[in-house]
Amino acid sequence: MMSIHPSAVIEDGATIAKGCKIGPFCHVGPEVVLAEGVELRSHVVVTGDTHIGADTVVFSFSVIGEIPQDLKFDGEKTSLRIGARNRIREHVTMNTGTAGGGGMTRVGDDGLFMAGCHIAHDAQVGNRVIVVNSSAIAGHVVLEDDVIVGGLSGVHQHVRIGKGAIIGACTMVTNDVVPHGLVQGPRGVLDGLNLVGLKRKGVDRADITALRAAFQTLKDGEGSFMDRARRLADESDSAYVQEMVAFILGDSDRNFLTPS
Repeated sequence: MMSIHPSAVIEDGATIAKGCKIGPFCHVGPEVVLAEGVELRSHVVVTGDTHIGADTVVFSFSVIGEIPQDLKFDGEKTSLRIGARNRIREHVTMNTGTAGGGGMTRVGDDGLFMAGCHIAHDAQVGNRVIVVNSSAIAGHVVLEDDVIVGGLSGVHQHVRIGKGAIIGACTMVTNDVVPHGLVQGPRGVLDGLNLVGLKRKGVDRADITALRAAFQTLKDGEGSFMDRARRLADESDSAYVQEMVAFILGDSDRNFLTPS
């Protein structure tokens, strides 16, 4: 059963599915689509061409779907798509895309976006991502599945962070991060692998051993960083290593953080 507080403003054209709960003083714009079971706590603004997936909860004072914080934005039609079962905590901001970045910001399923964090225009955020309090994800950033970004951290525009990587607190990330990488320090140093995350996921010991060997090759092997990655493609049969290599050799607008 749908529940809408009398003080909430739902503009004509908004699509509200069954089971949604909209709390006091929320504002839902005319192009918004809320899937079944979405809950907006009090004082939430959802605007723009924004779709929010089933059973996502948005907490008080969040602003979802506003225009990009980009001076190049000129009012063009862009959108925001948020998946299912996300937890979007207090004062979170998520912006729509820009024409120059593909026109759409995407957030996957089962994420946790803690208080005060920001997801900027054209970001592509995977599933089960955690962005901790007061962290900022800049425009055009890619966060693959199972990434964790620590509190008070910043990710520079166009950076890619590979699957399962973890960014420590108070870290500025200016270059791409390999899958399952561990980055920490004020200027973001690749300092190892996210071994805790791999073990929690139940990754086979042989694959963890292969990843550790691959990391050492990337750190100490002969030739350039890219040469070492290409060599790994031929030397390892671990699916996790091959995934890392494919990420490194993929298209990017940034250099990589290299192992310290």
